[in-house]
Amino acid sequence: MTFDRDILAPDDAPTPDADPAPAAPVSRRSVTLGISLLTTALLAAVLLVLPTPYAIRAPGPTEDTLGVEGQSGTQADGAAGAEAGQSATALPLVEVEGASTFDVSGELRLTTVSVYGGPGSDVLPGDVLWGWASDERSVQPVESIFPEQTSQEEQQQVSEAQMASSEESATVAALTELGYEVPATLTIVGAAEGSGAEGVVEAGDVVVSLDGEPVTTHQDLLAGLDAVTPGDDVELGVERDGERVDLTVTTGEGDGRAALGVFLDPSYEFPVDVTIRPGDIGGPSAGTMFALAIITKMTEEDELDGAVVAGTGTMSVDGKVGAIGGIEQKLFGATRDGADWFLAPESNCDQVVGHVPEGLRVVKVATLADARSAIEAIGAGDAAGLPTCS
Repeated sequence: MTFDRDILAPDDAPTPDADPAPAAPVSRRSVTLGISLLTTALLAAVLLVLPTPYAIRAPGPTEDTLGVEGQSGTQADGAAGAEAGQSATALPLVEVEGASTFDVSGELRLTTVSVYGGPGSDVLPGDVLWGWASDERSVQPVESIFPEQTSQEEQQQVSEAQMASSEESATVAALTELGYEVPATLTIVGAAEGSGAEGVVEAGDVVVSLDGEPVTTHQDLLAGLDAVTPGDDVELGVERDGERVDLTVTTGEGDGRAALGVFLDPSYEFPVDVTIRPGDIGGPSAGTMFALAIITKMTEEDELDGAVVAGTGTMSVDGKVGAIGGIEQKLFGATRDGADWFLAPESNCDQVVGHVPEGLRVVKVATLADARSAIEAIGAGDAAGLPTCS
């Protein structure tokens, strides 16, 4: 048998002895480009893991102050919250003893902000880019949120102290709003530097009168100062070492009223026992929602009638709602957790405008009485005339 040579080895097929074609030389430009790309990639990788001098605020969990401790309203914690609410060991977030309480429908949700960055925590460039691109988050220099040279432990201690003070002020304000009198012992622990009280009052002095009027509650003192023009002198009666002493103090200005320039350590005689269990939540901004929860639980009428109202704001002992930080994030957190209404401090209205999520209606409040009237109107379906931030 014979074979056709062209089938086995065509004339144009290379033979084993043929020399391969020479490779094209690599140009200097190609080498430079490759090195540049590699260097850029390495620099980008390094930059992505370097900490930045920023902190990020994001919507935090919300809590129903009429519910049980730890029953978070976040989507991630919803199932766990439901279990907590059904647990026999779960305790009310706000509990009242020593007075009649009533069943309530609806929710009063305090709102929080989650902060990434600051003492003990770094924010990476990718997080910053995400924060800049998000409507729900804000990126700020760390020092605008946390004081310089503050450790994580120190920041935690400050936050816990603010929460404890907030709980006490909310309780005093709520009980006063309900008609109770809350006697107080107002002990001076120091004077502000440069104030009219410096060198006049002494640590341990107990305030007993102002301009001749007895001071038996914290509200008595604040109401008396409301009638004084900042800069005027007042006669401050104190008990010092068991004796009555009248002091002349030149007032300054603080929180929109005349101020004595003293630091007080108040001790209250509560006519009703109120326990607040905030869990891991710190800071002063839940005061308004705590006070509303106390009032709602102690009022026979079901003011909310099933409505879900979120809110924020500090609370002073005389019922003034104060400004807070991160309200834009709190608005989004409230919407995420099912709130239809949001109570915002009047002094925060400039941050509210333009940042209200779709479907959320914001009511501005300046006092606890405003907030109470608002939830009553919402529950009654008569909220059309409530003031807004627009």
